[in-house]
Amino acid sequence: MAEKHSEFQGLGVEVLSMSIDSVFVHKMWNNNELSKMVDGGIPFPMLSDAGGKVGTIYGIYDEDAGVETRGRFIIDPDGIVQGYEVLTPPVGRNVGETLRQIQAFQLVRESKGSEATPSGWKPGKMTLKPGPDMVGKVWEVWKTDMAFD
Repeated sequence: MAEKHSEFQGLGVEVLSMSIDSVFVHKMWNNNELSKMVDGGIPFPMLSDAGGKVGTIYGIYDEDAGVETRGRFIIDPDGIVQGYEVLTPPVGRNVGETLRQIQAFQLVRESKGSEATPSGWKPGKMTLKPGPDMVGKVWEVWKTDMAFD
């Protein structure tokens, strides 16, 4: 996320990270580890969710173990969760996919729902126009016009 932060900013996205660790642990993690991986360290706020209150709201806090599962939440300007992904710690997230999904959500929002992005959609590729004329014909559009990398 830190390496791609400028791309998130270019999309008008605010990135926040949060864990149950204290701000002091975050500082040590940033100074001793992350800053060696990304020039300047983490360029966005690292928030502490001590006690897991926020994690509980989002369904990722395990009270018995006292840990949070890693989650990524895409929240629109109205505060509505539009997408999320929760992975166990051994599996890393795909930041490129997060950027792609944000672009798709933004396109759909800007079109006020008159466009939909099919599976694997990328900026500049064809979108679908939901409506009665599309019912039963998605396969035709998919087969002839939709080439995805």
